[in-house]
Amino acid sequence: MVKHGSKHLRHNTPTQEELKEIKRNPIYLVLDNVLDTYNIGSLFRLADAIAAEKLYICGDSEYPPSSRIHKSAVGTEEWVPWAKADKAIEVIKRLRDKGVRIISVEQNPQATSYKLLTPNFPCAIVVGHETKGVSKEVLKLSDIIVELPMYGVNKSFNVWGSAAVIAYKILETLGR
Repeated sequence: MVKHGSKHLRHNTPTQEELKEIKRNPIYLVLDNVLDTYNIGSLFRLADAIAAEKLYICGDSEYPPSSRIHKSAVGTEEWVPWAKADKAIEVIKRLRDKGVRIISVEQNPQATSYKLLTPNFPCAIVVGHETKGVSKEVLKLSDIIVELPMYGVNKSFNVWGSAAVIAYKILETLGR
């Protein structure tokens, strides 16, 4: 498979053959009301980097086509399978029905350290609103809630950054 630079990705649409060449990992990304378009674009880049099965944009979020998402996604929104949903809970229920393990990333009293995460596949990584976090109804349906340790004065990490840490932790178990 040919790797493309940002200049090519920003200005070219993939062919069906190119999309079929990508071996997808059994990982989904679910964005529960993520509002910042730069975070959404960065999550598209992450989904491409880990060859995620699909990315779901849920809630009042902006979605492609969007010049701001395109700018931070560097065109990867054309390469990543994605869908829009009114509510994350709807996506979570559908994924659970298909046997997908739900991993929410959230600072929460019920959270486990990401270091103890031992994922089963397929799995979904859920990240939430930049201020409000993952919705309570999604947290209730999660198989596990994981958090990153915060050693400084800030009590939370950026949405795409925390998703990236968890995604690569999960990829380690696939031997990738």
